[in-house]
Amino acid sequence: MVKYLLQRLAIMLVMLAGLSFIVFVTIELPPGDYADRRALSLRSAGIQFTQEDVISLRHTLGLDRPWYERYVTWISNILLHGNFGVSMTVHLPVTEVLGQRVGLTVMLALATIILTYGLAIPIGIYSAIRQYSIGDYLATMVGYFGMATPSFMLALILLYISVMVFNNSVGGLFSAEYAEAPWSWGKFVDLLRHLWVPALVLGLAGTAFEIRTMRATLLDEKSKLYVTAARAKGLPEWKLMLKYPVRVALNPIASTIGWELTAIIAGAPLVSFVLALPDTGPLFLRALLDQDTYLSGAILLMYATLTILGTFLSDVLLAVLDPRIRYGEKI
Repeated sequence: MVKYLLQRLAIMLVMLAGLSFIVFVTIELPPGDYADRRALSLRSAGIQFTQEDVISLRHTLGLDRPWYERYVTWISNILLHGNFGVSMTVHLPVTEVLGQRVGLTVMLALATIILTYGLAIPIGIYSAIRQYSIGDYLATMVGYFGMATPSFMLALILLYISVMVFNNSVGGLFSAEYAEAPWSWGKFVDLLRHLWVPALVLGLAGTAFEIRTMRATLLDEKSKLYVTAARAKGLPEWKLMLKYPVRVALNPIASTIGWELTAIIAGAPLVSFVLALPDTGPLFLRALLDQDTYLSGAILLMYATLTILGTFLSDVLLAVLDPRIRYGEKI
């Protein structure tokens, strides 16, 4: 088990190193740079900004250096000093700009994962055990709706209904009295009261998919001979299901945590923009539009890190659930 975890950890570190390079190159791919965007913005406002000013700004920010030199400087500062650079837009350190937004983003992703699997696993078990019941048909209908509806569209629908019907907005993560207040137990409770809405929006598609996965896998497992043999020994039905077929059916569910987290992170910026969430989503969209290399690169690297950590967690859970993986057997 320890050897397996060390191997996975080593792979994770190699992937992080490679992803840091891909992240920086991806940010550099669009034509132009921050100096060009700044010049365009000022000229649109009627402010004179000559080509010499553009060249001077580019030199000041170091954008006239080759991209590979800037990448080496950027990643070296991160690894050696924990310095993610200075935001070109607001002229503040990236870590200061992100502030508590990183924590809120992580909490939102964690809440979405918990809600997704907390709903999907019991509903999937019920649908498999009570096949073709009203509850099974209802879960199937909700599942198809969840997989077919984009997250940002669901966010818009909920926002419209909350304002037009209940005269109250579901946007934001805090009440007005806690929005600028320092952290306290009251603010944390207020966060939990608001967190379920974006978590539900982001996790509905994943929940629907996991329900179908759990149902299909469990239906396949419950008809196998080892379940028949356990039933013949007189085990209670609930104990039999939980001890044998459900445990096996959890394997494909655990293996999806990595890319489920990827889907959540991919949909988070648009949902955060629609619901006006104070996390990294709107900030990331703004940084991309402004071509703020260091701010957008830091946020994208954080997203990639969360995805890899999710994959690592998935590998660990699979090793716990399946002894064949722990002992290195081929499946």
